[in-house]
Formats: sequence, C-alpha cells, structure tokens
Amino acid sequence: MKNLSFKFVLVFALIAFAATNAFGQTGIPKELTESPIREQMKYIEEHTRIYENFRAIREDIYQKINKNYTDTLLAERARIATLKSLTSDLNRKTDSLNVLLNTTRANLEEMTATKNSIKVLGIELKKGVYNTFMWTLIGALALLLVIGFLIFRRNLVVLLRTDKDLKDLKEEFATYRQTSRLAREKVEMDYFRELQKLKGK
Repeated sequence: MKNLSFKFVLVFALIAFAATNAFGQTGIPKELTESPIREQMKYIEEHTRIYENFRAIREDIYQKINKNYTDTLLAERARIATLKSLTSDLNRKTDSLNVLLNTTRANLEEMTATKNSIKVLGIELKKGVYNTFMWTLIGALALLLVIGFLIFRRNLVVLLRTDKDLKDLKEEFATYRQTSRLAREKVEMDYFRELQKLKGK
C-alpha cells in the first residue's frame, strides 16, 4: 500500500516536473489574461492531461487562474452588492411611487365622485338635480318677470286711461262749474230782478 502511494506521488511529481520543464520557457497564455473565466477553464481542460484521475497543471498557470477566479468572485460580489443596493433603492422608490399612486387614485376617485356633484350652501347636490333646480328657478323667475311685466303694462294702460279720464273729468267739472256758476248767477240775477219788480209794485 505504501509502495503504491509512493509510486503514485513519484509519477505525479514526474509529470508535474515534465510539464514544468515543457512549459517553463513559455509565458502565461493570452487566453488566461484576456478571456472570460469559462474560456479559461475550457483552455485548461484542453491543454492539460489527466493521469490516474489527476490533472497536471503548471504552478504559474494555477496561480493565474486562481487569481482570475478570486478577482472575478470579488468583482461579482461587488456587483451583487451594487445590485442589492440598487434593488433596495428601487424598492424604496417603488414603495414611494405606490404611495403616490394610491394617493393619486384616491384623489381621482374623490374628484370623480365630486365631479358629478356641487356643494350649495353646504349641501352636496348631484349636477342633474342642481341643473333641474336651477333651470326650474330660472323658469319661475322668468315667468314671474313676464307676469310682472304684463301686470305693469296693464297698470300702465289703466293709469294712462285713468289719467285721461281724470283730465276729461277735470275739464268737464271745470265746464260744469263754469256753467253752474253762470246759471247760479243768472238765477240770482233773475231772483234779484224779481225782487226788484215786487218791491217796485
């Protein structure tokens, strides 16, 4: 058993040493510096060999890919934290917009409800009832105005007729007074003459 593990470690060291010598002169491939992590893993799978379920990889490539993974994880964590912060901000904005929307809806419902009604002397009336009441009131006032105008016209006609009759009556009375005065004077003169005649006899 010990012998088998020793052989295994020896074979692995030999492969690692051979791979190090084989790639020792070359730099880190550009796939590990320019490509995304998935492409780097694909590159590692294609350019490394498996021996007895072990994959031999150069130390500098291992360190580079380890650093790339670490940098990617840190970048993703930072991105996740930024997204969480952004999500939190968006949730707060959504909540405030929902409150504003509910307020706007309530105002809209109130305006829709009050759109069809009018407050008159503190009493809320529907517009149809208000319009009916106002047109009835305007009609009644117009009728009263017409009736008042007709009464005024009739009174004016009666007044003018009465005034004419009064003038005629005054003239007639003046004529009568004049006639009666003359008649009375004539009667008095006749009476006086008759008295004089009786005294003369």
